[in-house]
Parts: sequence; structure tokens; C-alpha cells
Amino acid sequence: MALATTVEQVEGRVPITVVALDGELDASNFEGFIDEVQGLYASGTRHLLLDMTGLTFLASSGLVALHSIVRIMAGDTPLDPGSGWGALHSVGLDSASGSTQTDVQLAAPQPSVERVLQRTGIDRLFRIHPDRATAIDAF
Repeated sequence: MALATTVEQVEGRVPITVVALDGELDASNFEGFIDEVQGLYASGTRHLLLDMTGLTFLASSGLVALHSIVRIMAGDTPLDPGSGWGALHSVGLDSASGSTQTDVQLAAPQPSVERVLQRTGIDRLFRIHPDRATAIDAF
């Protein structure tokens, strides 16, 4: 199943861009997703909520995408998707640093996706919320 995204702007204490993910985030679509977030950043997005309610599968390339998105939202260069294990190694190093950033937050990951986040340690990079409303309130 392909990845579909829906972008929504939410006004509140800070402007938030919500990207709802639906389907699978894998090798067939992760670069397009990174490009989409780069476009959002270029157009002024600085606070991003990834609503994972509809995300049913997260591959290792999806982990690279999530890490790249954190880098983009921090104003850094995203990982080179062609660097393979080097990109995954970078994900591991940043996850192990133990610092949770707040520019990109996650909402409502399915249990299978949450297990991938936890087992790889990338969950330490994100504030993860049980639902969209709670996440929006946390910004």
C-alpha cells in the first residue's frame, strides 16, 4: 500500500502543520515524503505533527525519513538516502544521544509502528502522544 499524506494547518499558541500519514512508509516512498517535508519547511513550517493513526507499516527507510525530517525542521541537511547503512548508523547515534527535540512530534502510532520506534530507539527523539488533540495541545 502506498503512503498518502494529508497536510493541515492548525493555529494555536504556535502555528502547527499536521501531516496525517496513511498506508506504509517504506523504500518505495520515503524520499518523496522527505521532499514533501522539505517543501513545507521552505514555505515556513517550523512545528510539525505527524499523525500516525493511519500508518500501518514503518520500514527501516521510514526510520531514515523520520530522522531526516527532524534534521530538516532543525534547519540541517537531511540524510543522504543513498548512504544506506550510514544513514541508519546516524539515526542510531542521534537516538542514543538521549535528547528529545520538540519541533517534530508524533501522534497515535499503531502498536506495530510504536514497537518499531521503541525497538530501534528512535522514539527517544520524539514526544509521542496518544492522539492528535493531545499532541496539538502539547505544542
